[in-house]
Amino acid sequence: MFDIRWIRDNPDAFDDGLRRRGLEPQAQALIERDAARRKALTAAQEIQARRNALSREIGALKSRGEDASGVLARVAADKEAQATAEAEAALLDKELLEALEVIPNLPAADVPDGLDETANREERVVGTPPDFGFAPKEHFEIGEALGLMDFEQAAKISGARFVILKGALARLERALGAFMLDLQTTEFGYTEVAPPYLVRDAALFGTGQLPRFAEDLFVTTTEHWLIPTAEVPLTNLVRERILDEDELPLRVTALTPCFRAEAGAAGKDTRGMIRQHQFDKVELVSVTRPEDSGAEHERMTAAAEEVLKRLGLPYRVVTLSTGDMGFAARKTYDIEVWLPGQGRYREISSCSDCGDFQARRMGARYRPKGEGKGTRFVHTLNGSGLAVGRTLIAVMENGQTAEGGVCIPEALRPYMGGLDRIGPGS
Repeated sequence: MFDIRWIRDNPDAFDDGLRRRGLEPQAQALIERDAARRKALTAAQEIQARRNALSREIGALKSRGEDASGVLARVAADKEAQATAEAEAALLDKELLEALEVIPNLPAADVPDGLDETANREERVVGTPPDFGFAPKEHFEIGEALGLMDFEQAAKISGARFVILKGALARLERALGAFMLDLQTTEFGYTEVAPPYLVRDAALFGTGQLPRFAEDLFVTTTEHWLIPTAEVPLTNLVRERILDEDELPLRVTALTPCFRAEAGAAGKDTRGMIRQHQFDKVELVSVTRPEDSGAEHERMTAAAEEVLKRLGLPYRVVTLSTGDMGFAARKTYDIEVWLPGQGRYREISSCSDCGDFQARRMGARYRPKGEGKGTRFVHTLNGSGLAVGRTLIAVMENGQTAEGGVCIPEALRPYMGGLDRIGPGS
């Protein structure tokens, strides 16, 4: 969400940011809307001032016993004119806000320009893809052969893009979530939170999913929305609050189910667990001072990477291009894990610095030390630490054996009762 005053003062910078996003210039149109809004508001205020003066005149006339009917008529006419001006100002204000709220965040200067993922910039590659000595299978082939992954029955219960995990695979998914939470809370200073899974419109507006991406969400009969990610309730923990500077940085994490309609995903990843309507994810959210968000972005990404390092999974980190970034982000690192069954890297985490974009939509501020009553908007960041289902896929595919089993990474064995391998009958 943008401050129209900033756009008035920086029209060229605003339009340049939109251009980098692949959008047409909008500064002049927004400034003209704002000028019309302010003109109507000024007219209403001037009429109110005139009415106040006339009211005083009426009082003086009556105190002298003189006829005030003419002035009363002018007051009545002004009352109607003021109501008209106020209604026009309110309508123009609403139209301006509606125009501003669907404009994405502007990209940071060091984000690569480009239309899509082909312009993403590779930052580093960690680990080496395994050499099995046999043709590696995809996760659903392994899981179905083990009898521990059932898409057919899930479809009968819930439809497409759902799965039922059983036995050792169900436990492995639970183990992954617990391992991730333990790592982030004990070694990276995140506080675990158990948030609601149902939220109101305002929460999704605050993080940027509404109004533009309603079709990607599930809404209930009570007009609550199922969370697409724990980013929504976690970031809204600072909604309409003024924090003390000493409270920053605020770091929170949660393991929750996530619900996504996957609108527009027809034909994409129709087999397996890559793209599901329901999946678990450990989310990381940070709230910082503006000058600290860049360093916090690097720190958060390193915290997410550490999960893959502990699991021994090969991955790479890329900076998303301007055309591939999410709506609220000004800079995003994607972490992509190697999937042998597909023979390519796939996204397993996105870590985004949103600057003050979400804070403005939520009214989230902090009070700097030594600045009296003044406040500033906080900066917010979010990242996956990690998507549990996709991590399960990566563990299965990178740990597969020629016999059709799965080797369990050493870091997960304490969560699996010491089990080091999943095989037939597990």
